[in-house]
Amino acid sequence: MAAPPPAPAAAAAARAGGLVLWLHGSAETGEHSRGQIAPYFSAAPAVRLSFPTAPIACVGDVVLNAWFGIPEVPITATTVRDEEGVLEAVEHVHKMLDKEVAAGTCPTDIFVCGLSQGGALAIASVLLYPKTLGGCVVFSGSVPLSKSFAVRVPPEARKTPVLWFHGMADGVVLFEAGHAGCAFLQELGMACEFKVVHKQMSFKIGA
Repeated sequence: MAAPPPAPAAAAAARAGGLVLWLHGSAETGEHSRGQIAPYFSAAPAVRLSFPTAPIACVGDVVLNAWFGIPEVPITATTVRDEEGVLEAVEHVHKMLDKEVAAGTCPTDIFVCGLSQGGALAIASVLLYPKTLGGCVVFSGSVPLSKSFAVRVPPEARKTPVLWFHGMADGVVLFEAGHAGCAFLQELGMACEFKVVHKQMSFKIGA
């Protein structure tokens, strides 16, 4: 006879400790990011780490991993994105979050983080998610959606705190893009702390 499914309490216990979902930059992979990022969490063994890899995309003659289309670089505060592609990527992240919540993880124990293009996807995913998460950390990212999307940001999402790091010397995603992104979140009433890094991050890869 097959064993009965675990009780909800048991499922929740199996998911104790929370989750950090890390979204890499373009031209990277989840496994590469794991090698760089996971050691920083060695002192927190209860935290589960997830490093998904973006699908393969063709950018001109170059084949690489990218969450959505890459516009011309550098990325500025006024760069126009392929918002349809961004929303498709956001839906993919939301499915991962929904699966985690359904498995018993409290939404406030989930942290969505990302670097560069992954940072842009992280903040877009948090803005449009219908639950309050534990937090979002953006490293040299930008908001890849127009301000018209402000009306689509649910009240629960506005309660998710954001920590934003951006390098003054970033030549791919310009400092102005990060600063404008944080200001946009603050206009929405979100708690966004902006941290200036006075040199380019050593693991900075793509837009």
